[in-house]
Order: sequence, then C-alpha cells, then structure tokens
Amino acid sequence: MTITTEQLIKAFVDTLYMVSFSLLIGVIIAIPLAVTLVLTRENGILQNRIIYNILNFVINILRSLPFIILLVAIMPFTKLVVGTSIGIKAAIVPLIVYIAPYIARLIENSLLEVDRGIIETSQAMGATPYQVVRYFLLPEALPSLVLSITTATIGLIGATAMAGTVGAGGVGDLAISYGYARFDTIVMVITVVILIFVVQFIQNIGNLISKKIRH
Repeated sequence: MTITTEQLIKAFVDTLYMVSFSLLIGVIIAIPLAVTLVLTRENGILQNRIIYNILNFVINILRSLPFIILLVAIMPFTKLVVGTSIGIKAAIVPLIVYIAPYIARLIENSLLEVDRGIIETSQAMGATPYQVVRYFLLPEALPSLVLSITTATIGLIGATAMAGTVGAGGVGDLAISYGYARFDTIVMVITVVILIFVVQFIQNIGNLISKKIRH
C-alpha cells in the first residue's frame, strides 16, 4: 500500500513545523550563547575564563551527542516541559536542545571572522560592549551568520527524520516507515526528491540573502 497525497502533504507540513519552530527557538538561544563565548574568551572585551570554560564545555557535550541518543536521554525533561514524550511537541524539545549549541558554535565562528581592527576602533570611539556587539560585531558578521543559519537549517531537516521514533511524523519518517520498512521504492524516491528539493531551495535562498547583504 502506497501513501496518499494527503499523507504526503501532512508529512511535509509536519517537517516544516518542526524545523521552523525548532530553528526559531534555537537561534534565539544560540545568539546570546555565541556572543557570550566571543566576549568572554581569552583576549575578548569581557574576558572571563570561568564563564567561557563552562559554556564551552556544555556546548561541546551537547554537540558530541548523536541526535537519536539525545532524543532518548532527555525524554523525562521533554515530558516535564510539554507533558508528553511522543508526537511533534515531544520532538521539538530535543530538536531545540540539539540545534541550539550547534548554531551557537557556527555563530561564534562567524563572529570571530570579523576583523579585530573594527572592534578595536569601536572601543576607541568609546562604545560599550553592548554597542560593540549591536552596531559593529553583528552587522559585520551578518552575511556569514546567514550562511551559518542556512547550514543549521539543513542539518535540522536531517534530524527530523530521526524524530519519527517518538511518533513525530514528517517526510523523513515517511521514508523510513513506508519506503524502507515496507520496501516501497516509489515512496522512498518521492520523499528523497522532496528532501533534495527543500534542501536545495533553502541553500539557494541562504546564498542569495548572504550575497545581497555583502553588496
């Protein structure tokens, strides 16, 4: 038995919902983390070894866990937050925990690419740390930040496939449940084509936005 158009549409909507919501919350969490890492690192404008080492350690720990293991490991926390350990809501919690440190590290790298001379010039003008970040650091790093978030979005799409283990649904889960488990080649091909199209679309949009900002 092959899938229906309604099932395919629902799977696509479920994937879109999981990715968009997890990405939004992940970025909101990641930006302050990344900025704090940059400011408190050695030779940073707010150098603080204790804060930097703690944040760096926590981010490294979370990033080192494969998503499927993280998904299972934090189930009690997931149930505490959303009241259930199955379904889309239950998948969003581990997706956020998974993607936030990943984005934080990407953003940190983007911020570190900013010319040190720009920061020194802003400080010489009397800018506060907040003003340095708001008016110099983030604007200068914006094209790179767009590409970083684009990369994270694509990685998040891959993670949603494994979210099917908690009944979250999505295109990836459809490919596994029908295409792989039931040996339905047509379903596998359709889902793969959809995922390729979505990834290419997101990458092209990210490249276009980054290019326009650079100009």
